[in-house]
Amino acid sequence: MTQNTQNRLGTFGGVFTPSILTIVGVIMFMRAGYVIGEAGILQAFLILIIAKSITTLTGISISAVSTNTPVSGGGAYFLISRALGPEFGGAIGIALFMAQAISVPFYILGFTEALVRAFPEACQDFLNIALFTAIVLFIISFTGAKAAIKTQYIIMSILALSILAFMGGSLLNFSGDVFYANLGSKYTSINVSFWVVFALYFPAATGIMAGVNMSGDLENPGKSIPSGTFAAIFTGLLIYGLQILIIGGAQTRDQLISSSFETMGEQALFGSGFLITAGVFAATLSSGLGSFLGAPRVLQAVGRDNVIPLLRVFRRGSRKGDEPHRALVFTFLITLMTILWAGNNPDGGAFNIVASVVTMFFLYTYGMINLAAFVESFASNPSFRPRFKYYHWLPALAGGAVCAITALLIDPWPATVAAVIIMIFYYSLRRRLLRVHFGDARWGFIYSRLRSNLLKLANLAINPKNWRPSILVLTGDPEPHMTMIMYALWIGAERGLVTLVRVLTGDILELAAHRKAAKEQLNRFVLDHDFEALSTVVVSRNLDEGLSAIIQGHAIGPLQPNVVCMGWASDQQRALPFAHHLIAIQSLGMSLILFKDHGLPYTAQSRRIDIWWRGKENGSLMVIVSHLLTLNYEWRDAKIRLLRMIQNEEGREPATQALKEIIDKARIDADAHIVVSESPFADVLHRYSSDASVVFLGFVLPEEGEAIKFQSRYEEMLSELPTTLLFCSSGEADLMA
Repeated sequence: MTQNTQNRLGTFGGVFTPSILTIVGVIMFMRAGYVIGEAGILQAFLILIIAKSITTLTGISISAVSTNTPVSGGGAYFLISRALGPEFGGAIGIALFMAQAISVPFYILGFTEALVRAFPEACQDFLNIALFTAIVLFIISFTGAKAAIKTQYIIMSILALSILAFMGGSLLNFSGDVFYANLGSKYTSINVSFWVVFALYFPAATGIMAGVNMSGDLENPGKSIPSGTFAAIFTGLLIYGLQILIIGGAQTRDQLISSSFETMGEQALFGSGFLITAGVFAATLSSGLGSFLGAPRVLQAVGRDNVIPLLRVFRRGSRKGDEPHRALVFTFLITLMTILWAGNNPDGGAFNIVASVVTMFFLYTYGMINLAAFVESFASNPSFRPRFKYYHWLPALAGGAVCAITALLIDPWPATVAAVIIMIFYYSLRRRLLRVHFGDARWGFIYSRLRSNLLKLANLAINPKNWRPSILVLTGDPEPHMTMIMYALWIGAERGLVTLVRVLTGDILELAAHRKAAKEQLNRFVLDHDFEALSTVVVSRNLDEGLSAIIQGHAIGPLQPNVVCMGWASDQQRALPFAHHLIAIQSLGMSLILFKDHGLPYTAQSRRIDIWWRGKENGSLMVIVSHLLTLNYEWRDAKIRLLRMIQNEEGREPATQALKEIIDKARIDADAHIVVSESPFADVLHRYSSDASVVFLGFVLPEEGEAIKFQSRYEEMLSELPTTLLFCSSGEADLMA
């Protein structure tokens, strides 16, 4: 069977072009003047700032999520479904598809309205013109994304000339008196308000989805989506901001409200009114084409995820370019039905209604995108390491809140109904849960939610992308092991679970009272230091049995421990039992981190983590742990060095390139450092890492009979070094996830 070939579009053609041509579209020519006339220049600017703030915050969230995971087809749907789960993503995917699908007739109606206003004799053929336009755009889209993008380059050239013509002409007709008269709002009807005109204007800011929805056709989505999206957002802000200022002083309020499009043509530079007409045609057709390209790709992605069985029919793509032809035909049918509903009516009423529907759909979609980014970041998932560095969960949360509030202000009834349904579900669930518990209601509610979530978590498939550290720290008396405990908390307290464990050897009946005292001491130690950790004490006949019991029995369903931290045994007489403990722990599927304790770093300034790379299995765990360290306040400015020792100078360049590729795929900030030397590794280690804040080394478990040699070799190697962490990974943590 012939395999589908993929398109490979770049940033300019695949993201910036469809985005900017959707942003600088029908609203600029057909409704911006009306908005300025009704709201005034100042409030029009406020509308623009609010709209662009929403898209900028959403753009930040899109950039973070899209640079954290390989992005396939489906654009925003893909990003949301991979962050919040397929069920949630599927629902939003349908909403996004409908927003894009309804945008197609929205732009076609705008084009047809512009045409009949330019040529009034065509008014009676309004419906036929709209239907014919839909057919032409469908045919262009059916030929494939590459052909459509080439068409958009031509359209963008026409649009640029049109903007220059009306901006230049408006500047020549600019009047300070007219500008001053248009500063304030002057709403012409009680049915027209700030939020009504905002809903009409907001589709001008929704073009960022046009580029994101091409994710499956991009050569490098992680790079193209952020750069192309922000370039389009700020280019659109500049154009619309200049338009408000310039035509706000070039057209009277009556002209702005009733005949702004015609006035643009009359004032065009050098009598080039035909360019204004050509520009609005180009803007509306390009936006319609962008939506025609985006909507089917969203539906195709939903179908391929098999979230909704009825939509599986849309998953298949063409052999050439993997074009979503079936979804495209369905989008075309929705377009035809909407145009037929609008009828042969050129007064713009249907256009305004569709504009409000498009605004509501996009607000909810943008809100969910911001929520997806917020959940990824705020949940402190170790796999959330976006290459886009200008991200924080606060803007994502603000973006989601602004979208919800704006939806309520624009059209409170549909937004309120959705909110009420959610609230009813929440309170009915909460009452049902609390009713079956007695005593403290808060305890009962928390317990019930914990139980429910544990059961759900137990049924989810384990994936390296979701790996989190669940650490058992073998403390003994905790005070002398403060360094190990602090590192364990830095690694796992915020993003996993840390349990301090003490094993008492002896008979359980004889040590029952001692166990109780030791447990109270350990609990008090945790509380006194305000550590976010659990604690437990186990009594066993010997240490190995105790370790085996705590490792196997400590887990609560899916919260099974996966890392054991313990101190390094420097006493050579303990080499044999120490090696036996290590082998026993790894046989239970646990990763090991051994601590050679030389104290905590003296200062938070200029900290450096040295990782000696000697293979992917241990290396993956070491790099992930280094990333987790830098998420803490004390390590936020620490530098990570990834070092590798080779013996020949000829290998420097390929070895450097290999480390850089590892760093890039791991999505961390680190420096690659190759050491060329024939000296023993211990000498090189001391020479390069004696001034580090902490050193990470991988190790392989000793063979039977090699325990003393193993202990002696590492004891000599680790002398005169700062605190060193020795890693032996189970292979569960995958750096590339």
